[in-house]
Amino acid sequence: MSSTSSETATGIVERVQMFVAENKKAVLVGTAVAAVAVGGAVYYASSSKGSGDKKKRGKSSGTAPKKKKTVKDRDGPLLEERKPKAPVEEERPDLTAEQIEALPVEVMSIKERAQLAAEYKLKGNNAYQGRKFSDAAELYTKAIEVSPKAEPVFYSNRAACYMNLSPPKYELVVADCDKALELDTHYLKAMNRRATALEALQRYQEALRDFTASAILDKFNNKATGEAVERVLKSVASQRANEILTGRDPRLPSFTFINAYFAAFRPRAHPELPENPSTGDETLEKALGALDASDYQHAVTLVNEALEQGLSTDVLKAEALNLRGTFKFLMGDVPGAKTDLQTSIDLVPSFTQSLVKIASVYMEQSAPEQAFKCFEDAIQHNPNDPDIYYHRGQVLFILNQFKEAADNYTKSTELDKDFVFSHIQYAVAEYKQGQTAKSMASFRRTMTAFPDRAEPYNYYGELLLDQQRYQDAVEKFDRAIEIEKNKGTPVPNVLSLVNKGLALYQWRQDLAPAEECCTEALAIDPECDAAVATLAQLSLQQGRIDKAVEWFGKQAELARTEPELVNALTYEYATRSQVEFLKNYPEMAGQLSQIASTMGAQV
Repeated sequence: MSSTSSETATGIVERVQMFVAENKKAVLVGTAVAAVAVGGAVYYASSSKGSGDKKKRGKSSGTAPKKKKTVKDRDGPLLEERKPKAPVEEERPDLTAEQIEALPVEVMSIKERAQLAAEYKLKGNNAYQGRKFSDAAELYTKAIEVSPKAEPVFYSNRAACYMNLSPPKYELVVADCDKALELDTHYLKAMNRRATALEALQRYQEALRDFTASAILDKFNNKATGEAVERVLKSVASQRANEILTGRDPRLPSFTFINAYFAAFRPRAHPELPENPSTGDETLEKALGALDASDYQHAVTLVNEALEQGLSTDVLKAEALNLRGTFKFLMGDVPGAKTDLQTSIDLVPSFTQSLVKIASVYMEQSAPEQAFKCFEDAIQHNPNDPDIYYHRGQVLFILNQFKEAADNYTKSTELDKDFVFSHIQYAVAEYKQGQTAKSMASFRRTMTAFPDRAEPYNYYGELLLDQQRYQDAVEKFDRAIEIEKNKGTPVPNVLSLVNKGLALYQWRQDLAPAEECCTEALAIDPECDAAVATLAQLSLQQGRIDKAVEWFGKQAELARTEPELVNALTYEYATRSQVEFLKNYPEMAGQLSQIASTMGAQV
């Protein structure tokens, strides 16, 4: 399993995204409001010449409504301009619907055409209610053909018919809803129908655009639409994640993440080489030396070379496969890691570390039963190895079994009291059980026992932050930062810097210092995903939407596993869809600000 340090990187990402998870509506609105600053906004149907748009453009706040134009006005209504020689419509006695239907369209009056279109619509509605969808579609088509002006409802209703055919004609649904929305950009029924059809066609980004717009325009009163936004977000993110992973070469995560992972395992002596070592044996020794020096990229290259060159004993082969499997796991190649680690175990069944590490692979594959079996096998071979109990505690912690996790951390500490992470995780497990005072006392004892370790101060600061004791939290983060800088390591652990930034923002709502902390963290470790995730959220708060999208894209690049990548892409696409909403509906900016303020007061 990953160590406390590597897990806290994920924890920080989760905290900076917690606002989104708990207040989805507010973030959806807030992002859109912030997007006003982007500028360059255009209407969604900017080329539309429908009556719906004209009515909106014809309104003027603070002035009397304009008198409706008639044929007596000099420029006349648009529909009448096609008959300039007949400014006044000739009166004719009222005819029945059957009599009007029998007339050629070109001799009908506008009133008669509108009346006939309404009759076709009514018949279409009746056919639709009778589930005669083909007949209904034909009747709506007749209504469209005879109507004196384009009516969005006719297109939307015909789209509903196409949606209910077997099989549905999704392309026709989209085409009709396009027309309906050209005529009325706020037509929610048409918007939702088009979104549903686009989703069925797997045109997920367009479907997301429509579902997002519908949710906001409807002021989040439709639960189904909100659920559709989440569903399509997952689809578009999963689809894109698969495309990225298919074409992406394996690569190591950030130095902070790798360093934290290896720190979770107690140091072991290198295996002894035979009297006459092979080239592969010597290369393996160099790989392990690079690992000790935190030269991870070099260690990867060397262990691959050692396995290609061949190793002289099963113990050395098992060691090499353990190391290569570990790097594969860190690079997100879970199946490859599982194969290497299992082969290592097959060669040396008592290799405790390979058993512990393959347990983390099973957890990644959502197979906790298999993970626990690996721990039991490891205990059978070496019941006094403290690493087994620490990592089993981590699995139990992930499963929210905090009491059992604490018991395992205690066992690990009894076997080796000098391993700081067992003490830290025990205190955190107590906190999770609601034993706050006991947990804080445990942390204070740990800080006293390990005065030169930054980790206790960092995680103690996180608990203080959780209790909204901001000033105390910042002091502990500062102490952790100071210790890290004085360690003299090539790349200090930067998570305390990111935590400090979060604390400053939550404490004072001051974006600049928070951003400075994260920027400093990235200057030290350019691939720190926690810093990137935090900067993305801070950019949203500042209304720097384009920058937020850029940071979310960076977060996706750094994602190690498919779930991490899907999560990062979800935020990126959610942000993009909200930006697009404001470009399509700039007139909604004022209302959105009011909605956002209301929601902010409620959360």
